[in-house]
Amino acid sequence: MKTVSRVLAAAAAAMIIATPMAMGAGKYRTPEQHNWSFNGPFGQYDRQAVQRGYQVYQQVCAACHGIKHLSIRHLGMPGGPFEYLEINGERTRFPNPNDNPAVVAIAEDLFPIEDIDDIGDVIERPRRPSDPFPYPYANEAQGRAANGGAYPPDLSVIVKGRHYGANYIRSLLMGYDQEVPEDVDVRPGNYYNPYMPGMLIAMPPVLMDDMVEYADGTPATIEQMANDVTYFLAWAADPHMESRKSMGFMVMGYLFILALLLYASYRKIWSRVKH
Repeated sequence: MKTVSRVLAAAAAAMIIATPMAMGAGKYRTPEQHNWSFNGPFGQYDRQAVQRGYQVYQQVCAACHGIKHLSIRHLGMPGGPFEYLEINGERTRFPNPNDNPAVVAIAEDLFPIEDIDDIGDVIERPRRPSDPFPYPYANEAQGRAANGGAYPPDLSVIVKGRHYGANYIRSLLMGYDQEVPEDVDVRPGNYYNPYMPGMLIAMPPVLMDDMVEYADGTPATIEQMANDVTYFLAWAADPHMESRKSMGFMVMGYLFILALLLYASYRKIWSRVKH
């Protein structure tokens, strides 16, 4: 009985000590709301924004963060940012993304990939659309060693895996210019960002005005780049969203028509039966 009492007392003490620590670690500012085109039942991705966001990802984020759940061909699949191309003034779609010239060019511009040749030797070859995106580190230990002990998270499903989703990613990328409160101790190797749980983050500010030259001429402000890369990461986390919503509406329409037919059949069958 004494042993049980001691265990309960120790557990209660641990909870009392841990509660303030947990509250401090989880303190953060609620991300700003943004009007995303993909929100709501009729929402769709802004293709131009997703294309620009991919450019920001490749030129800024890919040095530290991977997207291991995507293959290069996803960029040209239905719903992808490069599904349609303007060729000779006409909007062209390639049913097979492996034949999409934009996707092929993107694959060839990425780091080569190791493969096995016909006689079993390891070789390097240009990437194809069917290959995965290159990952910045060979393993977690290498990633931590290159980033002062912090391991950059994979961004494939970061929008789905974080509370507040796209609003959190956008606010985090734009939140480095906030004044540090007096009660926050920013240790070496950390940066103040009020949108990060605990308000301290190991990632330095990564966006600066005009650090990317957009192919469509859009001014590359910090806010614009934050919006665009968030669009890309939202698409990466749910590349089949548009087809899923379209299928959902078709199913709802089918069920509505079925309900009408069933009701009409019910009235027909029971119309002459007294109740």
